[in-house]
Amino acid sequence: MQTKKIELLETYLSLYIDHMTVLNSIKKADSPYVILDVRNAPAQVKKEQIKGAIAMPAKDLANHLDELNKDKIYVVYDWTGGTTLGKMALLTLLSADFQAFELAGALEGWKGMNLPMETL
Repeated sequence: MQTKKIELLETYLSLYIDHMTVLNSIKKADSPYVILDVRNAPAQVKKEQIKGAIAMPAKDLANHLDELNKDKIYVVYDWTGGTTLGKMALLTLLSADFQAFELAGALEGWKGMNLPMETL
């Protein structure tokens, strides 16, 4: 039983990527990461996003997969880690054979660490 729990936890954690890994990579010109803001809200509601993120609402993501580069690694985020949009977007990307992760802690965690943001 303990082994199954460990395997499940390892699988769960493999879906996430930490803030500093993403931040340190996107500072480089050849970063493999592309950050997708998958929140389903207009800019006037969002007001800000992670610096350099591309707004691609989870509800529209499946219709825009042909615009994405399979050589990149996509990092999706939603408002908080407890919401489902990031997980839905991650499922869409992984099901279409993209490399992808959900940002651990989501936007809330990024902002809480005072990492780079931009106004919309």
